[in-house]
Amino acid sequence: MAEAAAPRPYKIPQSVLVVIYTTALDILLIRRADTSADYWQSVTGSKDTEEESFVDTAVREVLEETGIDARAPSCVLQDWELENVYEIYPIWQHRYAPGITLNTEHVFGLRVPADTPVRLSPREHTDWIWLPWQKAADRCFSPSNAEACLLLPRFI
Repeated sequence: MAEAAAPRPYKIPQSVLVVIYTTALDILLIRRADTSADYWQSVTGSKDTEEESFVDTAVREVLEETGIDARAPSCVLQDWELENVYEIYPIWQHRYAPGITLNTEHVFGLRVPADTPVRLSPREHTDWIWLPWQKAADRCFSPSNAEACLLLPRFI
């Protein structure tokens, strides 16, 4: 008899948002695979453990979702020292422990060379696109992501 898979642990309601951009202020957006909606976003992801730093979470999520090494010499990861607290979307509420309704999102920027290759994790994302920062903001489904895109010129 096959062993039942262990239940997935609940997500920690502390996450990162990483705006990946070039010196021309083009922003990388990726399309979510876990919904039929046309949801475009920057890199996002939750801490794996309470002890994991937001920087380590950002580096891990960027690598997992795009194949980009945020610690590469050609990249510059910047903590924008911004946090957003938002209500978790109902479509993803089941991933969190009962009673958890809010997520705290820490915002980073990651400057990369214009020719940086992108390698998506197919279980998480189905497509990617580089867009000028204002158009990227218009394409984001998340208001906090759109706002972060619009803030980009202040952080360069």
